[in-house]
Amino acid sequence: QVQLVESGGGLVQAGGSLRLSCAASGLTFSSYTMGWFRQAPGKERELVAGIKWSGGNTYYTDSVKGRFTISRDNAKNTVYLQMNSLKPEDTAVYYCAAAYGSGIVREMRYDYWGQGTQVTVSS
Repeated sequence: QVQLVESGGGLVQAGGSLRLSCAASGLTFSSYTMGWFRQAPGKERELVAGIKWSGGNTYYTDSVKGRFTISRDNAKNTVYLQMNSLKPEDTAVYYCAAAYGSGIVREMRYDYWGQGTQVTVSS
């Protein structure tokens, strides 16, 4: 049974930082592209960042470029999202997700999802 468990969310002031973690089990982690998505109230879910199996190829949506960094540790079956210079508009539930194989990160089909972790940025 595949499980993705996010942690690290919370309440932070604008300009602050948070580091999200997603621990995966039940799958061959190194065979999966991993993504971080977010969904704010009343908005559609969006792909924030993605990373291919080797960690050498990453994707970021424009609004987080230069502020967020995605990374992975295949030995620990964990993917991270370091979020710096947070803004109130980053407030959302953040989900990690897994897509088998390698392709265009933003076009892949993400089959496995975590339960999400709330990130709230106060102004």
